[in-house]
Amino acid sequence: MKLTPKQKAFADYYIELGNATEAAVKAGYSKKTATVIGAENLIKPNIKSYIDQRMRELDEKAIARQEEVLKYLTKVMRGEETEEVVVIENIGDSMSEARIVKKQVGAKDRNKAAELLGKRYRLFVDKVEADVNQTVIFEGEDELED
Repeated sequence: MKLTPKQKAFADYYIELGNATEAAVKAGYSKKTATVIGAENLIKPNIKSYIDQRMRELDEKAIARQEEVLKYLTKVMRGEETEEVVVIENIGDSMSEARIVKKQVGAKDRNKAAELLGKRYRLFVDKVEADVNQTVIFEGEDELED
């Protein structure tokens, strides 16, 4: 997947802008031919595969996966996560000072994390799932009525 520096710049700008003509201009192509070059670049296999690969990489970085969410919830539940809160302190003569302090996540948040983990691992199932594969026989009725 060899790309020229201009092609790579075009692909990166296209990902950012979503417009092939603008991406071509920013990548250094002529304004007169930017529309045609942009359209051509989008159908070239090497540029298209580079754009697809970069989009997958960006998605992986931007969107939390199951494992990441479960690790985070576990850290919160165990009290290993902290949060920042603003604390206002009186420093005398009716003057106060605000500062940011890190504190352990509260009990409500830890309980919520535990609840979400419990739901994920089906620890709190209200409904019972049954896979029954049997024939039902009704007694007392010899004939079916129409």
